[in-house]
Amino acid sequence: MKRTVPLMIVLVGGVLMIIQYFIPHQISQDIFDNYTIWVPIIGAFALILGVGSLSRLHGHKVRNKAPNWPYSLAVLLPMYLLPVFALLLPASVGGGMDPPGVYNFAYMHIQVPIQSTMFSLLAFYIASAAFRAFRAKSLLATLLLLTAVIVMMGQVPIGELLGSWFPKVGLWIIDFPNNAAKRAIGLGVGFGILATQLKIIFGVERNWLGGAGE
Repeated sequence: MKRTVPLMIVLVGGVLMIIQYFIPHQISQDIFDNYTIWVPIIGAFALILGVGSLSRLHGHKVRNKAPNWPYSLAVLLPMYLLPVFALLLPASVGGGMDPPGVYNFAYMHIQVPIQSTMFSLLAFYIASAAFRAFRAKSLLATLLLLTAVIVMMGQVPIGELLGSWFPKVGLWIIDFPNNAAKRAIGLGVGFGILATQLKIIFGVERNWLGGAGE
């Protein structure tokens, strides 16, 4: 039953969604409308299960003083305290131009700086990866390096000063070869998603069941 019921739900739901997409009928539209109503409800219950699972995992680490357990505590405290602040405390002390409440303060002064830091680090990682990829050790690497230089020079004012052809050639590379590659990658990703969805719907892929899939 642990495997049969989830597989049957996925099979019936997936087939119905495929049928309603290709058959423009009122019945199929009603099925889709009901599906869109139920998805947020099921997602809410899944959120409860996810929070419970996360609490169990990190709570176990905190109780047993596992390695790096303070990080688990840093996960649990905001996860429970911020919703409480959002529900019990007003958005601002007195409205108008008063300072924001605890929830808004935590978001603007903790969440936003953390996100900014992560994206800043990502920029350095991208620069490091580009430096390694652009080493002209082969013909393909040399072409990649020359293309990157032309595109980058076409995007900055100094490139137009060095040669008026930089912006034109850079724009042509972006509009034609780059778009062609993006569309090819997009098609490959789309076919991969379709194949994975069909494997899940028809029960070929069962890793999403976790332990029940064994």
